Amino acid sequence: MELKTPLYDRHVALGGKIVPFAGYLLPVQYESGVITEHKAVRSAAGLFDVSHMGEVTFSGPDALKNLQHLLTNDFTNMAAGDVRYSPMCNDRGGVVDDLIVYCLQPVTSYLVVINAANRHKDVQWMKDHLSGEVEFQDISDQVAQLALQGPESQLILSRITKGETIPQKYYSFCRDCSVAGINCLISRTGYTGEDGFELYCAPADAPRLWDALLKAGEDRGLIPCGLGARDTLRLEAGMPLYGHEMNDEITPCQTGLGYFVKMEKEDFIGKKAMEEMGPPTIKRVGLKMLGRGIARENFPVYAGGKVIGHTTSGTHCPTLGCACAMALVEKEAAPLDAVVQVEIRGKLVDAQVVRSQFYKRG
Repeated sequence: MELKTPLYDRHVALGGKIVPFAGYLLPVQYESGVITEHKAVRSAAGLFDVSHMGEVTFSGPDALKNLQHLLTNDFTNMAAGDVRYSPMCNDRGGVVDDLIVYCLQPVTSYLVVINAANRHKDVQWMKDHLSGEVEFQDISDQVAQLALQGPESQLILSRITKGETIPQKYYSFCRDCSVAGINCLISRTGYTGEDGFELYCAPADAPRLWDALLKAGEDRGLIPCGLGARDTLRLEAGMPLYGHEMNDEITPCQTGLGYFVKMEKEDFIGKKAMEEMGPPTIKRVGLKMLGRGIARENFPVYAGGKVIGHTTSGTHCPTLGCACAMALVEKEAAPLDAVVQVEIRGKLVDAQVVRSQFYKRG
């Protein structure tokens, strides 16, 4: 049985087309449609319900030690209010999930946001690998999350909260902020390629926060957005999605996330396996379709008549006005600007190898 977020009734009232996703009933789009929602985020602002995401906490003297062991990034120099992205790997170097870490108090207290579809798997994995003096809690059911994204986001938010509580630096956050009288954690993060914020609050407060944000942004082009636009926006921005660009068999280095793997750390799960593999022989690339057709996931990619990999995500990109895809391919067979072929419904369609970040704001 699918669960409902605290905003389910709001989505239905606004004409949201509800679909099952990661165990929840969520809007894939509203009456305005995916393209309109996508363009609103690029030009003004969009509001997303991301309450399906999972949240866990690590606290105690060994909280940092556990994060250092579980995750590939380094958290030793995080200050309170810092946010950091990291993959979490298995013993073979494959990705269990990719996460966002919030430093509440250096060394002793952290909030970690996990992908909705992986919540129970991640929680069990973390529990199985805890050590020392640490208290671990799954608080997912006690947290709602809204994402306000787009160039008008800061102006909209400033109408219902004090300016000093709005984090100024990308990947930073402020705690215990009053937004329209609701206690929130405000984080300057997002999954769209635009400036924006993610707001965490108690589930009971989520509908009131949703209403207050929509009202505050009414004259600035803010509209509610669904899963469809969230996916097209992240793909244009070259942001990987678990289960597509990474999984239990693909290492972070193979999918372009090597920057977030700190091999100089003393140890972390998956480090030994990645050391033994050596430099990756496959890589994630962007593909700009030159012929007609949209390359969805798991379509074969050819170079010189031979299969060199497969697509991982693909769609029509509204901002760019063309079809694009991401793919995992043999490193040497797909240099930048090369023309390769993607098999779409039995036909080979030309595509140009480009960087996987198709769109960059500013």
